[in-house]
Amino acid sequence: MNYFQYPHPFELENGQTLPALTLAYHAFGQLNAKKSNVVWICHALTANSDPLDWWNGVTADGKAINPKDHFIICANILGSCYGSTGPLSVNPETGQPYYAMFPQVTIRDMVRAHALLREHLGIEKIYLLAGGSMGGYQALEWCLREPGRIENLFLLATSAAESAWGIAIHTTQRLSIEADCTFGEASDTAGSKGLKAARAVGILTYRSFQILEQNQTDPDPEKLDNFRVSSYINYQGNKLVSRFNAYSYWILTKAMDSHHLGRGRGGNLADVLQQIHQKTLVIGISSDVLCPVQEQKFIAQHVPNAQYVEIESDYGHDGFIIEGERITQALQAWLPAIQ
Repeated sequence: MNYFQYPHPFELENGQTLPALTLAYHAFGQLNAKKSNVVWICHALTANSDPLDWWNGVTADGKAINPKDHFIICANILGSCYGSTGPLSVNPETGQPYYAMFPQVTIRDMVRAHALLREHLGIEKIYLLAGGSMGGYQALEWCLREPGRIENLFLLATSAAESAWGIAIHTTQRLSIEADCTFGEASDTAGSKGLKAARAVGILTYRSFQILEQNQTDPDPEKLDNFRVSSYINYQGNKLVSRFNAYSYWILTKAMDSHHLGRGRGGNLADVLQQIHQKTLVIGISSDVLCPVQEQKFIAQHVPNAQYVEIESDYGHDGFIIEGERITQALQAWLPAIQ
């Protein structure tokens, strides 16, 4: 992992200022002589800056995005707990971690931070900008912020604006965290039980009825308690608590709620999407209930040079990570040759 230090005030969209900024990032492969093979991946809510770890079905050797052919960069987003400035970071003005005092950030703040890293690395052009879910929010914003820097755009299971449905889910998750009486304490583990409950809510939107029925139904009709799916939900909650932070989860779901490409741009999403001129591939997952395919179809309908591909899958929203083989096939068939 690498770290980019920006030792200057960083003004946020809401008017508050971070006194300095750190971005953790991974870089794989080699930049070619023409500097024309940069692939920048924007990650989703609880992922980190290592896509070879969480997206190896698409980014590993032999896949559509691979270190042999591409110079791959992924930066941990602002507000996360995987190395970039976030609630667990020490506020240089106080000498103490921010915790609950970390300011609200937006998708646009994250993209501005990415752009600072791009400048630091001396990258003038991004051959392919890719992002699924919240990563797609960042990728869309980046295309509007620096249209001349991005050549091709790859979006999965994402939307042009956070839906009322999505905001309702995130609000429910934050209520779960806030119900934990430790949330608000100056501790890395504050809100852990609430985070586990928030993850349980999330699982119901990341997966589908079909996949839970297939994989988590008990074969014993006489059972009265200790159901398989209950164990699964508890397992997933504990797994997230062991690797993530409640303050970051709270902040990042707020950031997702703020996502709207039309803010400050006239409000009309269709008109704003018309301004995205990159060659674009949009993939939807048929069973996604968090970002339904209608949202990806809307993007593809209004981005002038977009192609839409729908993957039939029972994995729901998580299909954008799990269905690596089919995503790779679609991406390889579409991806323009590096010049």
